[in-house]
Amino acid sequence: MKLASITVLLLWQWTGALIHAQTRGQEHWVVTWATAELLARSAVPPAPAASTAPPPAAQPATPPRPAPVGARGFQDQTVRMIARASIGGHRLRVKLENAFGSPAVEIGAAHIALRAKDSAIVEGSDRALAFNGKPGCILQPGVVLFSDPVDLAFDPLSDLAVSLYFPGDTGVPTNHATALHTTYVQNGNLAGAAALPDAAATQSYYWLAAIDVEAPALAHAIVAFGDSITDGARSTNESNHSWPALLAVRLAAKKETAHIGVANEGIGGNRVLHDGTGASALARLDRDVFSQSGVEWLMVLEGINDIGHAFTTPGESLTVDDLIAAHRQIVEQAHAHGIRVIGCTLTSYEGASYSREAGEAVRQALNAWIRTSGVYDAVVDFEAATRDPQNPKNLRPDFDPGDHLHPNDAGYQAMADAIDLGIFAGKMKR
Repeated sequence: MKLASITVLLLWQWTGALIHAQTRGQEHWVVTWATAELLARSAVPPAPAASTAPPPAAQPATPPRPAPVGARGFQDQTVRMIARASIGGHRLRVKLENAFGSPAVEIGAAHIALRAKDSAIVEGSDRALAFNGKPGCILQPGVVLFSDPVDLAFDPLSDLAVSLYFPGDTGVPTNHATALHTTYVQNGNLAGAAALPDAAATQSYYWLAAIDVEAPALAHAIVAFGDSITDGARSTNESNHSWPALLAVRLAAKKETAHIGVANEGIGGNRVLHDGTGASALARLDRDVFSQSGVEWLMVLEGINDIGHAFTTPGESLTVDDLIAAHRQIVEQAHAHGIRVIGCTLTSYEGASYSREAGEAVRQALNAWIRTSGVYDAVVDFEAATRDPQNPKNLRPDFDPGDHLHPNDAGYQAMADAIDLGIFAGKMKR
């Protein structure tokens, strides 16, 4: 080969490699799906205290109820979890967390694939995940681990199946209890199986924290931060009807916002100032918000559980100033990370089990502050979108599934529709 030809060939190869490197270099990791982990609790109730009272009269034996699937953990079992992506892409990684577990957890194998139906995956889409080049990993207590990136093309709003095989006893799992998708559990290592026939079913995620996609430079994410109303409680299972999921649908439908991912970091029962089913909002900001990849916006819908418990639990007290101070702190911390913050008004809850007039006064005062203080970069008025026009302290009757607190599918749709997408249409880094 002539010298000139060799020079041209080398120049072509170098140019192609440079273009590829520049293209890859312009991309970054953005969270396309996430969930918040709960405080791990023992699955076995403590033994009753000793009593000196005479034994009660003999009663017919009642067989003990079997523990729910996964309550005590897993051993020599595969767990397949379904996660609905918000934005699509061609390359991804999986984030695992042992945020609250006390024992180390061994993962013998991990796979990701496109979901077809139920536990079945799309043929040819299965990808084995590696961790530092190894097929498994040890999740030590408190540890966060990302898988090595894998190539897998998937569309926006796709269902992804993440399968984890646990060869040894995991102990009580760190989990998220409101998956709103069925999780499938089967004995043995079936992480790469086409389906899990006759699998046991549960409604939780286990040690799975997020899925990131390699996305263009203009792509970023919204974190929806809240309690059960953000989590999607009382929405229909397998329907993707939490308000963050419905927001993702709206964003994906518009060219100006199709590059924006949504991470649902709601926890049922969550509170701003106190731990409950999850660590308090103030305690989990770093893990559930600031550590997410590519976050540009934070939507905050928190406080109704603080209000409800404060006015129904002996020894507790709460003022609106307490909540305002906490909300200010959330905003200030987010701004320090370059994240814009959107305040969301608390929805009506009269008739709920912990609704009290004194609590209603705090809710209205907090909502007035959210609307008018100017502390938030933008405001979404969820209360106005869902309240009963005839009785504003109540949810609209057609949005109320019966507990007077959580919206139904139609109510969550109204919440998603109340969000002005213009908030996200431009890049708004501080």
